[in-house]
Amino acid sequence: MNELTLLIKEDMKPALGVTEPGAIAFAVATARSYTKGEIKSVNVSMNSGMYKNAFTCGIPNSKEVGNVFAAALGVVAGNPDKGLEALADVTPEDNIKAQALIDEGKVTVELSGITSNIFIEATVKTEKDTCIVTIRDTHTNITKIVVNDVVEFEKETNKKADSKVEYEECIIHRYTLEDIYKYIRTVDISELEFIREAYCVNMELFNEGISNSRTTFAKHLLKMNGGEIFSKDEQKTAQLLCNAAIEARVIGLDKPAMSITGSGAHGIIATLPLYGVYKVNNLAEEKLLRATALSYLVTMYIKEYSGRLSAFCGCAIAAGTGMACALVYLKDGTLKHMVQTINNMASSITGMICDGGNQGCTMKGIVAVDAAFKSVEFAMNDTYIYNVHGINDKTPEETMRNMGLIASPGMVDTERVIVEIFESKLK
Repeated sequence: MNELTLLIKEDMKPALGVTEPGAIAFAVATARSYTKGEIKSVNVSMNSGMYKNAFTCGIPNSKEVGNVFAAALGVVAGNPDKGLEALADVTPEDNIKAQALIDEGKVTVELSGITSNIFIEATVKTEKDTCIVTIRDTHTNITKIVVNDVVEFEKETNKKADSKVEYEECIIHRYTLEDIYKYIRTVDISELEFIREAYCVNMELFNEGISNSRTTFAKHLLKMNGGEIFSKDEQKTAQLLCNAAIEARVIGLDKPAMSITGSGAHGIIATLPLYGVYKVNNLAEEKLLRATALSYLVTMYIKEYSGRLSAFCGCAIAAGTGMACALVYLKDGTLKHMVQTINNMASSITGMICDGGNQGCTMKGIVAVDAAFKSVEFAMNDTYIYNVHGINDKTPEETMRNMGLIASPGMVDTERVIVEIFESKLK
């Protein structure tokens, strides 16, 4: 199997709700699985990106939001074997138990530092045991488990997580855009058939968004598309599919998204607009699968520079750019058009802030789809922002690198301000 195929296959995972509450619940549930007896306390320390993204985020199988409730549900009913879907089996009774723990002051969260590098440390204390679970770098990457002061599990962590050297060591950065373009056109289609599952998962989430009484943007986007899921307008159809699914996800409806780069919203933006174009124009499924592989890989390319959690909206910027390049492919554009599209995207929405996984993600998704379609339309008519301007650079690889660097280290102070605003709202 091609190395790029393996990269996608290893990264593409289902996630129930926004990824960060899922990761918090997974960490706490794992710690709880090593303890016995009545719960005395639960504490979760996490990096700013994790803290911010889960701050007012909807939680699956609950009407509650946020870090504390995700941790409480994780200790009460989380299933560590289900990874990012750790809260899949939560019941109404579990919600009551979780709230009781919070009311008793037994669940706390704290900020470990301002950084885009994922860090979670979950400590569960019971009348008999204490377990500490540490996660680093990716949402489910457990690096250490300590039970009653005894190290039960430990593996080497990435010591270069904050360095530019690490960026250059990423597998995806060994490839150029031209390499990726050649790969998606020539790879045996049988290697990409697993991508089909992303559309099954994400369309189920979309259908939940359309039918559920809690959604609002989904209903209006359907109205804007003439009351049809698949109209003759490919952009309005793309908007509907993409952002009804995002809304369903961020308010915590009980259907997973197929994530990429550790994010369900990234996975949605990287796929569902493409599905809209595919359906409206009656394209071949093979073309959709190849386009999706391109979308995923460009998304990954940018995200490995920006960090998995940062102060800019990777969903719109990274996944939006990946999706835009894939739109070029679906429209029979060339590599040159993809390069021009990247320039247009880099010059437009780079810098859009991420203020957590919340209802606002829906509007950011709407902006991303608009920017992608317009960037592609201009590029395919040889209208684009030239390399000399702004953060655009001599090659698409350098431009994508610059997009990522705007987030990290460029927006570290922005991250701090966002978190400070959040904490001021608690006072």
